[in-house]
Amino acid sequence: MDLLYEFSLLWLTLFFMLLGLIGIAVPFFPGLLIIWLTALGYGALAGFSGLGVFMMILITVAMLFGSIVDNVFAGAGARGGGASWKAIAVGMVGGVIGTFLIPVPLVGGFIAALVGILGFEAYRHRDFWKGFRAMRGWAVGCGWAYVVRLLSGILMIELWVIWVLWG
Repeated sequence: MDLLYEFSLLWLTLFFMLLGLIGIAVPFFPGLLIIWLTALGYGALAGFSGLGVFMMILITVAMLFGSIVDNVFAGAGARGGGASWKAIAVGMVGGVIGTFLIPVPLVGGFIAALVGILGFEAYRHRDFWKGFRAMRGWAVGCGWAYVVRLLSGILMIELWVIWVLWG
């Protein structure tokens, strides 16, 4: 491979992977998918060696794990806090609307989802504290989901680095 081509490919791949990692903090931005697609693109352009195929499989597993656990943790946290499925749906719709009204990462959508769950459950039970517990459960679940997504993204990038260095 030409040295300039290889150098450019490495830095562009790293740039897009870091963009995906930063994007994990942004609601509705598919950060893990961006990292995965970037690794796939690198493999397509640089070639899949024996180690490259193995690393791509591991990167895929990390992406799937992070994506699935993300959805499970948020819902499980809300349910553990006493939220109904309707409240979770209201929170999700509120999150989407809030993301467009206040498009600052982790502000508009997150706050709107919290307020939606709190309001729905407080109204449903006629008890502010039950609504608060449901909202807190959802927030804790989302926090853990973020941690899992972030660690999955970091692992995916580390696997790619191993691929580059030893592949």
